[in-house]
Amino acid sequence: MDPYPAYQPHHDHALGTPPGGAVRHPRWWERKGVRVTALATLLAVSGVVIAALVREQTGTEGFLVGLGLAVVPVPLLIAAFRWLDRVRPGPWRNMIFAFAWGACAAALIAIVANSFATRWIETATADPTGADTLGATVIAPIVEESAKAAAVLLVFLFRRRDFSSVVDGIVIAGVTATGFAFTENILYLGNAFGTDQLAGTGPGLSSVTAATFFVRVVMSPFAHPLFTVLTGIGFGIAAVTARDRGPVRRLLLPLTGLLAAMGMHAFWNGSSSLGEYGFFAVYAAFMVPVFGLITWLAVYMRQRELRTVREELPAYVAAGWLTPPEPFALGSLKARRLAREFATHYGGKEAAESVAAYESYATSLALLRRRGRRGRAGADFVVRERELLEALWERRAAARPALAYGSRSAAPMWRPPVYAGPPMTHGPAYNPYRY
Repeated sequence: MDPYPAYQPHHDHALGTPPGGAVRHPRWWERKGVRVTALATLLAVSGVVIAALVREQTGTEGFLVGLGLAVVPVPLLIAAFRWLDRVRPGPWRNMIFAFAWGACAAALIAIVANSFATRWIETATADPTGADTLGATVIAPIVEESAKAAAVLLVFLFRRRDFSSVVDGIVIAGVTATGFAFTENILYLGNAFGTDQLAGTGPGLSSVTAATFFVRVVMSPFAHPLFTVLTGIGFGIAAVTARDRGPVRRLLLPLTGLLAAMGMHAFWNGSSSLGEYGFFAVYAAFMVPVFGLITWLAVYMRQRELRTVREELPAYVAAGWLTPPEPFALGSLKARRLAREFATHYGGKEAAESVAAYESYATSLALLRRRGRRGRAGADFVVRERELLEALWERRAAARPALAYGSRSAAPMWRPPVYAGPPMTHGPAYNPYRY
């Protein structure tokens, strides 16, 4: 017997009101507006401070050149992570927060902590070269990956409903690292431009600026996202299997991902000390294969979410919440796209947004039901299920005809069977439609 039957309309479920009907009002520091304002202020101050520190090191002209060059890969990386998140797109506010944290707060923590640690080691050992090497291969990976992981942790803790799969962890971690790499590239490219200015080297392929741009922006724009994605995978697995594991094991999953990110970051930074071609050897033999593996894993997990949609939503068809074509349409990226295009053509932008929201809520519903059937749902399963179903019900007028169109257009065309035996010499002519 299904322990989590599809929620039926008109059933009355208690919401768990406190005894006596008393409603607890949050204290001032618990209010959402206060938290949002405090976080926005923190990020804004961090952004101003990190911009001032970078400009101080690069000069105004170097800062502007570095800013212009560093922004080049950002739209491509954000688009890639948004493409990966197409099945159940997270809210833009989470991605904006993640990018801002990486570019401002994490970058500020890294530049201050790395500088302090490197100077302390240099003073203690009287070996500037050794201090720089130790700072790059040990201190920087620990500090930077921890600072970036803080954004993933905050979303995991305070936006739990938006963080329920491995793909969610990959996307939040990748966007955070994209923001961090953006600020770091401003610093490196700005310093390279300053070096060219001091040497009197004009713009060209032989300049330090061009070489830095090629290595950091062309060859390895995915480096920082790749490191931090390992942390995101750890958090994602913890989110999916939260009820299957004790608190210690749930803590170990993100920690394992973080340690893997630190190790990979250290190996990448240490490649420069492996000789003239060490960087290129590590890039070709290690970074590219790992990048391919992580990309395959991310796409596989996205396809798994689509399969979950196709398998779980038929229960709601039987209960009368969804129409028969919807599980197939919602489990196909092509059908989803066609449904949104249909809604845009006949209902405009508002209808298309309604269909997109319907698709996202339906995916959340399927993932919730899968967790429920596996015994991983929380105590609020029924309340959350009802919220999602009511959200779908409110948008059914725009979504149902659009999804029906998407289902018809994306479904594989049925073809009649073709007789493959020897030619018929007796009896009536073969008619494939008879059977």
